[in-house]
Amino acid sequence: MIPAQTAFLLTTLAGLSAGIGGLTVFFIKKPKLSYLSPLLGFAAGVMIYISFAELLLEAIDGVGFLSANMAFFVGILFMFGLDKLVPHAHIDTEPDEFHKKLSKDEKTEARLKKAGVMTALGIALHNFPEGMAVFTVSLVDVSVGVSVAMAIAAHNIPEGIAVAVPIFYSSGSRAKGFGYSLLSGVAEPVGAAIGFLILYPFLTESVLSATLGFVGGIMVFISFDELLPISREYGDEHLSNLGLFLGMFIMMITLVFV
Repeated sequence: MIPAQTAFLLTTLAGLSAGIGGLTVFFIKKPKLSYLSPLLGFAAGVMIYISFAELLLEAIDGVGFLSANMAFFVGILFMFGLDKLVPHAHIDTEPDEFHKKLSKDEKTEARLKKAGVMTALGIALHNFPEGMAVFTVSLVDVSVGVSVAMAIAAHNIPEGIAVAVPIFYSSGSRAKGFGYSLLSGVAEPVGAAIGFLILYPFLTESVLSATLGFVGGIMVFISFDELLPISREYGDEHLSNLGLFLGMFIMMITLVFV
């Protein structure tokens, strides 16, 4: 078993790679709503593909088909309930006087801000159990831990894009977009630390697998309820779908070659 410091370092490097994706906002010269259609479609494609091709499959391998899918749909129901408690992103459909007084630009900013924050939440929740997984694997076998950390780092780069773009468009601040993407990756070393200090003696493979299924459901809900509706509103279906399929393809490439 290798030192815990080495395992924690691998987990931290994997998590912070989300900031590499967040650097994308520094290459967008001027925020234009027309860019949102393919970019948010891409973000949705990344999250949907990860959820079905990686998280749910890993959950099924760990706890079986029924339990994994139950955890998946509990994740969807959890986000549905949270969405009912928190003001909905589609505020331009709300009839109250406050929303009537908002300009179109203000409505757009409010929608994008929530989309970015919810995406960051979903990815952070996704990264949390990943951090525990990298840490645990690395403790047992450092060579396997390095491979897993590299794979997760590659996945985190497009995830960083998914977080940074809507935050940048809602605030006009590249630093905020980059910062949120970086913070979403911090969940991985946090997960590793908690796994080591509290959960590690009690953590079972079944609990971790079920958690991955739960997080997959959260990410699917965010994609269909937040990202895709906004993507299609500010472009056309072809651009939105192009971004969607490109995001899926990029994630498939990372799974095959990394």
